[in-house]
Amino acid sequence: MSPPSAFDLTGKIALVTGASRGLGQHFAIALARAGADVAITSRTLDSLADTAREISALGRCALPLALDVRAHASIQAAVAAAHAHLGCIDILVNNAGCNIRKPALDVAWDDWNTILETNLRGPFFVAQAVARHMIAAGRGRIINIGSVTCVAGYAGLAPYGASRGGIKQLTMSLAADWGPHGVTVNCLAPGWFKTAQNAVMYDNAEWVKYLSEKIPLRRPGKLEDLTGALLFLSSDASAYVTGQTLLVDGGISVNDTRALPAKPPG
Repeated sequence: MSPPSAFDLTGKIALVTGASRGLGQHFAIALARAGADVAITSRTLDSLADTAREISALGRCALPLALDVRAHASIQAAVAAAHAHLGCIDILVNNAGCNIRKPALDVAWDDWNTILETNLRGPFFVAQAVARHMIAAGRGRIINIGSVTCVAGYAGLAPYGASRGGIKQLTMSLAADWGPHGVTVNCLAPGWFKTAQNAVMYDNAEWVKYLSEKIPLRRPGKLEDLTGALLFLSSDASAYVTGQTLLVDGGISVNDTRALPAKPPG
């Protein structure tokens, strides 16, 4: 089914970081299905083969690029290559991220650096590199991927929560900086979705039941639950929306999450 015209991305160029699997892969394919050509990035080119194949099957162009968000030179090179091969980037989905689950007392110096460099420093410099081209063109949509931890605290996720809270604040600052140039910056914040990072938790039926009871809509998210929000923030439908964090979490952020453990019970 074709998207409504306001959500139509035909002729648009998108760049998605962390597009080899999980949320990033879903975002890249959803943008292609809406009409965009997509530069897809990961640390290794081989890992992007499945995503590229699915985008090509939709009749859209997929440009696989190696990009390590912890390396400034890698960011600059990938953005330059996307611009050279596809043209000016209209949509950036800042998705690449990582997590290390540990009690706060066990977090090591290197754990902190890995998470903050990947989830906060990297997305800033990717956005900066892309925004230079967007500002010159007078248009652009930047979507930073956060999580429910942008607004809620969980045990065992101190560095991760700090990075996601930072993404929320960064989104607002960049929106203020770049709004006068026609560039919107928003944060899409999923709740509990099964990904490669947390898949082992969803193998525990007791955990899934416990989690579902904490969510007002009584189930974890499915990838397709994110598509509408992604296309809204990527398209003309959100032309007057910037600096916002859109939670797609089944309502869990309105509940008391203090009792929700960071790993399956038992």
